[in-house]
Amino acid sequence: MTHRRRPLERPYRRFGVLDGRHPLKRAVPNACVEYPARRRSGGAVAYFNFALAKEMGLVPARDPNRLTAGLERAILDTFGLQIINEWDQLHGPPVPPEEVLPHTYMATRYLQLQHPDRRGGTSGDGRSIWNGALNHRGVTWDVSSCGTGVTRLCPATAAEKRFFKTGNRYASYGCGTAALAEGISAAIMSEIFHRNGIATERVLAVIEYPGGFAVNVRAAPNLLRPSHFLVHLKRGDLASLQALTELFVERQIANGAWPTLPRRKRTGFLAEEMARTFARAAATFESEYVFCWLDWDGDNVLATGGIIDYGSVRQFGLYHREYRFDDGPRWSTTIPEQRRKARHIVQNFVQIRDALETGRKRALSAFRRDPVLALFDEEFERTKNRLLLRKIGFPPGLEALLLERALPELLRYRRVHEQFERARSSRGPVKVADGLSWNAIYCMRDLLRELPAHFARETRWLDAEELLAIACSSYASRRDRRATPARARRARELQRAYIALVRAAAACTGVPTPVMLAELARRSAVINRADRITGDAIDHATERIVRRRRKLSRETLHALIVRFIERQDLSPLPAGAWEHEPPRPPPSKLRRLLDGLSTLVRDFREGL
Repeated sequence: MTHRRRPLERPYRRFGVLDGRHPLKRAVPNACVEYPARRRSGGAVAYFNFALAKEMGLVPARDPNRLTAGLERAILDTFGLQIINEWDQLHGPPVPPEEVLPHTYMATRYLQLQHPDRRGGTSGDGRSIWNGALNHRGVTWDVSSCGTGVTRLCPATAAEKRFFKTGNRYASYGCGTAALAEGISAAIMSEIFHRNGIATERVLAVIEYPGGFAVNVRAAPNLLRPSHFLVHLKRGDLASLQALTELFVERQIANGAWPTLPRRKRTGFLAEEMARTFARAAATFESEYVFCWLDWDGDNVLATGGIIDYGSVRQFGLYHREYRFDDGPRWSTTIPEQRRKARHIVQNFVQIRDALETGRKRALSAFRRDPVLALFDEEFERTKNRLLLRKIGFPPGLEALLLERALPELLRYRRVHEQFERARSSRGPVKVADGLSWNAIYCMRDLLRELPAHFARETRWLDAEELLAIACSSYASRRDRRATPARARRARELQRAYIALVRAAAACTGVPTPVMLAELARRSAVINRADRITGDAIDHATERIVRRRRKLSRETLHALIVRFIERQDLSPLPAGAWEHEPPRPPPSKLRRLLDGLSTLVRDFREGL
């Protein structure tokens, strides 16, 4: 006898679809390990993403954003789970049959370089399960939960050749649990990234349990990673690789992300689309100073180029290009190294294309000069140029025009911009809390925010001392701030290149240069705002929110997180958008909390 699910209230019956069943189980049996599960008691919903839930069709679109008793029960019944793992089956007391849920939940296999088996035979979801797939308005969403118990695919089992009890305190990467702060942090950061056009999974819910533990629920239109493909490629299991590829392509087509394709063209399109996708992702990470630990095995990023697993994701305030995370047995990649790793992922998909078309796997080195890699290089440069135009403040409709008609002026500015951006502190490498860094010294966002405002007021050039005073960060020593002849030359060249680009944009659009500068000043003030989020700021903001949550009502806590995320939206509104209806100010208590978080963000704006 198995557990019968309690009926959900009518508005929330769509939650019932997420019961462990997923098409990946049937299509690629070798791609997962299945686990029975039971409900976990003692949970309470700490965070729920109403906007995402409505987008997914889990909550009626017109429902107020209020956590009713019925909605909370639906969330807890659906996601408040713990797997019955191998340790439980070997050593634990038998689970009463009536407590076992009707369907099994899968932990998926994917390649991970930190496992002793470099071919993916032992690696994958070590503390997560997939809850299922849900279709709403033509888009299918995958949903998974982290912190639901330790699986046999965790690094600890691979290293020690034994199974572990969920919640154990002695196995690194083998406890099977997740933390409340981890879930809140990921919820905030992923929604900020989503609002600002950085592809990412999103947090749907965070369920809190005693002791600071949590189950953190994530969703995306496709949760497959490159490493899900590479595990079958490295093991030579072409049948599973073919089935997984078909499943992925069908999902992308059905979701409207890809055009309809005949089967004979799908593998070729897959390789080309991976080149475009990962070129854009790597260029975005580099331009936005996002550290994602993008390695060639592709286990920290989605196959759609989105960010996953926020435990190894940070956004820097400056271009700290030498930062490396210390993960014990190995060091992470740096931000500029992510381009090479992304290119290597693409090369693996070229190998996949060839293997599926010919029926045999050739050496990866045979594809070093494949045209798809040239496509990656071209798309990377195009994306870097486009994102720099956006960072300067040019509106999206103007980007394509400038890339076509003002490319020489843009490249001239980019060269000197990157010279400033890449400059490092004369103090040399320093240890940081979780690794090693060599701090950047110039905040180019400050400069891009101030330059158009200056040139809109007056036509004179800033002298080197003035420009460096704007650009120098708190990491700059007295020696770094000195206006040497070389720095003075670069300061003059940066301003000349900037004005040349602005004039070229004005000529392309027929807008007077002063009007163009005024618009750049307005847009850049939002895009390059001083209180932009960083990884350090997220950590401290999360700590403050978690510490104070007991003193806040659920409605206030939800409003605090949502308003905080809204304040980090870097999309400039059209000119005059608030002239007739300004935004409603938050209540005084909430405003004080928000202002405190904004001050905290400003304090850590240059950090890691």
